[in-house]
Amino acid sequence: MPPPVFAWRPIRRFLWATLCGVLLAAAPGAPAAGDPLPSWNEGPPKKAIMDFVRRVTSSGGPDFVAPEERVAVFDNDGTLWSEKPAYFQLLFAIDRVKTLAPQHPEWKHTQPFNVVLEGDMPALVASGKKGLLDLVMATHGGMTTAEFEQIVRSWLAAARHPRFQRPYTDLVFQPMLEVLTYLRRNGFKTFIVSGGGIEFMRPWTERVYGIPPEQVVGSSIKTRFELRDDAPVLIRLPQINFIDDKAGKPVGIHQHIGRRPIAAFGNSDGDLQMLQWTAAGDGARFMLIVRHTDSEREWAYDRQSHVGRLDKALDAAEANGWTVVDMRKDWRIIYPFQLR
Repeated sequence: MPPPVFAWRPIRRFLWATLCGVLLAAAPGAPAAGDPLPSWNEGPPKKAIMDFVRRVTSSGGPDFVAPEERVAVFDNDGTLWSEKPAYFQLLFAIDRVKTLAPQHPEWKHTQPFNVVLEGDMPALVASGKKGLLDLVMATHGGMTTAEFEQIVRSWLAAARHPRFQRPYTDLVFQPMLEVLTYLRRNGFKTFIVSGGGIEFMRPWTERVYGIPPEQVVGSSIKTRFELRDDAPVLIRLPQINFIDDKAGKPVGIHQHIGRRPIAAFGNSDGDLQMLQWTAAGDGARFMLIVRHTDSEREWAYDRQSHVGRLDKALDAAEANGWTVVDMRKDWRIIYPFQLR
């Protein structure tokens, strides 16, 4: 006697789910089941990452690295999230100038503030490093660390990227999020080492990247302890303390981390010295550069770009056999919201 009709329903659902799974797994370019890097296309960069992790975590193998020495460092701008049309922290500073302008009528006649208020981005770029530093000092100092943290959080919650009309923290790279998770699952400690402001990044990196604030290394301004109404506070001063970029990155790593990394990830000439410092250590090493080649899904730029220029570091990668990611070819998707 055949089973009741209702008994076939779960059987049919099971068979249908199994068939769908088989068809999806067989689709061209589909990631393998249990793939720790599903947003990466199969190819040399993905293989290099997984081979390196396998070698340094294989106990008894010639390249085994003890868990306490598995330190991986990541640049932020252009490596973990996008950096166009300008570094996102600069866009934050521009918005701050507009917010603070009513309190500073003199800014209408003072560079670089007047060109910001006029929306003249080429003139702002032409103001050079001094103009940009003046902008940052005026918008990032003169408040407590707690007040600045809240300003950053509020801006990230409200601001939208001009091209994608999404929060800036939506423009993180899904393939790199997978690398961070994959490394941590294999005993790595992951750090951000960025030229961006350390206190601009710390309020959100743990939520977005799983990297806590104590594992963020970045540029900083000077800070002073004060008592205000008998309450201890830290005051952010409009003075440069440390620039964590280019040759400053190995210094920042030494001062904050105290271990030479065995893996480093960057995207520009600003990361070259960090990659060189990592490569110079003993034992297995892994250096990776994200090359922006996808003008449709993100942006395409390298040697001639004013933001995230990749020139000398690209030459060094080719000369030394470092891994170079071609974003258009190697990444199935760019941003997490493309998964939805």
